[in-house]
Amino acid sequence: MTTYQETRPSAAAKPVRWAADAVATMREGARLRLDYSAQSLWRVDRMIDGLRREETPYAAVDSVLRGFGAYAGEVIARQSGAEWWATGGDHWIRTPDGRLWDPIDEARRCFTGDGSLRLLCRDATHGAALR
Repeated sequence: MTTYQETRPSAAAKPVRWAADAVATMREGARLRLDYSAQSLWRVDRMIDGLRREETPYAAVDSVLRGFGAYAGEVIARQSGAEWWATGGDHWIRTPDGRLWDPIDEARRCFTGDGSLRLLCRDATHGAALR
């Protein structure tokens, strides 16, 4: 019997680990439960907004944002059957309709006040819901 993670493409290895680390860190440090649901991305967006409002230096949250972005990518993958793609150290989600999404960059955009992981998930999974 193979597990969910064993059947994933190798491009998923790092983002899956980053997402799991973000889930564990939020559970242990912030007492925030992330369950890989689209609804949980509301909490992640609020957490990033809080870091921005506190004027946390970007260098201090870069790996946290990467983890949140990977988490959002995993939510999209699980909701739509999307797959992780990687090239040159960058990671994207490719939805079944062939579109590419960059949830890690979107998390960074959230930190600048110009993005939303919740809305990214909605847009990325919308095509899957229409099938």
